[in-house]
Amino acid sequence: METIAKILNNVDFTRYRSDLDKIAGYSKNKKTVRDMYLPDIVGRGYKEFWNFKGRYRAVKGSRASKKSKTTALWYIYNLIKYPEANLLVFRKTYRTLKDSCFSDLEWATYQLGVHGLWAFRTNPLEIEYKPTGQKILFRGLDDVLKVTSTSVPKGYLCWAWFEEAFELLNEDDFNTVDESIRGEISPNLFKQITITLNPWNDKHWIKRRFFDELVGYDDNGLPIYVPRKSHVSKDGDILAITTNYMCNEWLDESDLRLFERMKKENPKRYRVAGLGEWGAVDGLIYENWEIEEFNLEEVKKISGIKPAFGLDFGYSNDETALFCSYVDMKNRVIYVYDEMYKKKMLNGQIFKEILNRGHAKEKIIADSAEPKSIEDLRSMGLYNISGARKGKDSIKNGIQFVQSFKIKIHPICVNFITEISNYMWSEDKTGKKLNVPVDYLNHLMDAMRYAMQNVGMPNKFSFE
Repeated sequence: METIAKILNNVDFTRYRSDLDKIAGYSKNKKTVRDMYLPDIVGRGYKEFWNFKGRYRAVKGSRASKKSKTTALWYIYNLIKYPEANLLVFRKTYRTLKDSCFSDLEWATYQLGVHGLWAFRTNPLEIEYKPTGQKILFRGLDDVLKVTSTSVPKGYLCWAWFEEAFELLNEDDFNTVDESIRGEISPNLFKQITITLNPWNDKHWIKRRFFDELVGYDDNGLPIYVPRKSHVSKDGDILAITTNYMCNEWLDESDLRLFERMKKENPKRYRVAGLGEWGAVDGLIYENWEIEEFNLEEVKKISGIKPAFGLDFGYSNDETALFCSYVDMKNRVIYVYDEMYKKKMLNGQIFKEILNRGHAKEKIIADSAEPKSIEDLRSMGLYNISGARKGKDSIKNGIQFVQSFKIKIHPICVNFITEISNYMWSEDKTGKKLNVPVDYLNHLMDAMRYAMQNVGMPNKFSFE
């Protein structure tokens, strides 16, 4: 790998003197950026990923496998290295980009010591490399056809990054973007799409397309796929790798203990969330759900429809989660239409977010384990917030109540989809299911149970 200083040969140091003063390690006398050795910044586990130049890079991995951070570092480094390249960044929903990819890319500029050379704009989201005018553009797949008309003023739009690609349930949306990355480019450039995801579902189309290979057809003429033995496809177009937390040398002892406990107490979950292997869809707590782009205004017209809102508190390691729905009691249908899902939120930030989303007047049932937070939010203006009832019965009873409904999830609720796709019963050492959910990816699941207290859940049910 080259040093950062070596690839900055296209920078006019005189013109960007004021920006370079902000760069870590810049020497005013020598007028050079300090020589950062990239392996010290990027770390181990991604050499093949870093050097691959085929059309598709697919990386699945556990949480804490640094796949998103490494991807962000690669793009910042290589946009500097290739002054004609531009990047499109995608998630299923546009509004989720600011706190994920946009934030990771800005973080990468600091890590590489070049933050002062980049301009960051939030309305709309856009990042520009100031010495050349190269762009990083951000798009949601809310309206995929709009993506095909995206262009850049300088250079070529030759790279795309799909973050949290598990959210992309429709392969045709991916194909539309893939087909738009076309046309002649400079000889020293290459076209490439990077796909990063958590491996929550082994039935997802991404597994078949990028991690498996076609070996034949069955008696009914249906294709037969098996896992590809090599990381690289035979035609050289695809690199598909699996990473996990063990290649992340920057985890602390607390982080590592979490995975060790998971390994001992829930080996099945550890295989997916720890080792990054494909998840299985069996054993889910909720199977009565579907993703549907329903019209909220039409839903509100349903006779007897009731709003149901729940709030689960988190902070450093857990997300604060707001569940927003309407419930049709007569037909036993829950319409999930909005969510809040963020870490490190103070109570004032929680209030502001709920207010901005237009939910401040709703009756919100929150986790009663934090009465002080509930009182704080009420004093700020969430006058209808209250704590969830506690009782002697198990969580299982509350889950059974939710199980009696069909759950329709609007596709913008990407975190809810992720959680409900992975919400499982715990198992003992023999594999026997226990009546206790796995304590992982459950913040919106808990908030949903709290919310259902508003629509007829019997008092005996517990939220403990």
